[in-house]
Amino acid sequence: MYSIYQIIGVFWLLLPAGVSNMMPVFVKGVDVLNYPIDHGLKFGGKELLGPNKTWRGLFFGTIAGIIVVYIQVFLYPYVQKYALLDYSAISPLAIGFLLGFGALAGDSVKSFFKRRTGIQPGKTWWVFDQIDWIVGAFVFLALYHVFGLHVYVTGIILMGILHPAINIIGYVLGIKKNVF
Repeated sequence: MYSIYQIIGVFWLLLPAGVSNMMPVFVKGVDVLNYPIDHGLKFGGKELLGPNKTWRGLFFGTIAGIIVVYIQVFLYPYVQKYALLDYSAISPLAIGFLLGFGALAGDSVKSFFKRRTGIQPGKTWWVFDQIDWIVGAFVFLALYHVFGLHVYVTGIILMGILHPAINIIGYVLGIKKNVF
């Protein structure tokens, strides 16, 4: 049986990755590094990642993850009972990078497979669009710390449920073009 402490702990752990995953939407109007990561390259006659995966999103998303971890380190004394990592003994730069870059790498890997299946950039690929960033963050974070299976399952379920809810809010506020 999961306790509320475990659920909050998983949310706290993945918060930098979630912010990183959202950041490219918030910096769309910024004209810095606004170049596709794949530079228009094709694989099997199809785009590698598509025009929506930019260096701008990767850069600002990764920076956002690092900033969130620095904030978590500052708040650690107040949330210590929930935390799954000892934030007093980590490198915020390293953990922020692993979670932020990992989330965006997971999203990019999913985009690669979306292009292979013929799904256009910006179109929904149900389930994978909800969990790609979570899996990517966990894979990269495993370079620092490996958790028990229950943490991974909780993360995928919890954040997989929260992700569509956040998309709906973004759509209502006019930040996102589509709900999912």
